Amino acid sequence: MCSVRPYTAADVNAWDALVGRSRNGNLLHRRGYMDYHADRFVDQSLIVERHGEPVAVFPANIRDNVVTSHGGLTYAGLVTTQALRAESTLGVFEQIASHYRALGVERVIYKAVPHIFHTYPAEEDLYALHRLGAQLKRRDLSSAIALRETFHFTQGRQRAVNKARKAGIGLHTSTDSADFHALLSEVLRKHDTRPTHSLAELRLLQSRFPQHLVLHEARRDGALLAGVLVYDLGKVAHTQYMAVSEEGRHLGALSLLLAELIGGVYANRAYFSFGISTEQEGRVLNGGLVTQKEYFGARAVVHDFYEWLL
Repeated sequence: MCSVRPYTAADVNAWDALVGRSRNGNLLHRRGYMDYHADRFVDQSLIVERHGEPVAVFPANIRDNVVTSHGGLTYAGLVTTQALRAESTLGVFEQIASHYRALGVERVIYKAVPHIFHTYPAEEDLYALHRLGAQLKRRDLSSAIALRETFHFTQGRQRAVNKARKAGIGLHTSTDSADFHALLSEVLRKHDTRPTHSLAELRLLQSRFPQHLVLHEARRDGALLAGVLVYDLGKVAHTQYMAVSEEGRHLGALSLLLAELIGGVYANRAYFSFGISTEQEGRVLNGGLVTQKEYFGARAVVHDFYEWLL
């Protein structure tokens, strides 16, 4: 029989240890990553225990009687170990509901972990949500390359790579994200948006996880032409941010950089993930953006959001 209790700061080591041995957790679910913006969210995370030992964690925050798993993360949901099976998961969800009802929570927005980020099958949560009447309320479309399967760049993309190779562009990693963040901000400003992370936040996360947040750059004569910030999640290499200058676009710098990451640096991973290409909570597909990812051989992976009325 499992029990559910609130997370406290004293649980940080136990929490991170569980994420490390979980079936569906990764860097995003470690407290050092989650808590970099703790001032923006009222934490309502839970720890699931059996005989006093953690078997799952539930990253969550609360706002206006609504719990989200988690508002500051792309996806979270119930992060579980092998110890949690189908029937016990049903029981855990019932306890989660009872715990939140006692706090006056009316509903839970559940952001399921997409299957490509699982190290072992872990979809007992989706069955539990179905049994409890939760409804699919949002579906974003992401793109990923299955690196261990056959995939191909389009001819146009390969030509761009070949063109860039002849242009004298140098590729390297960088520990200083200032130039990249400036370029990224400039690119996003044209679309009336901005990076999720400020430069200070990005530097903080890179200092905490230097082996997992890796900035790859393409430069010529010292000028930054393109950059890709990769979240190395072990099984999956995920492009958190990508940016290219006008000169870099003309020279094919981003295509060259991505080709090197896909076919070289991260070729031994299971997936290379590009992130979502949808807007307005999944109701609008950015056709140009998703097509650019598909040119490299990527295909769709959905990010599902469920509304669970308590």
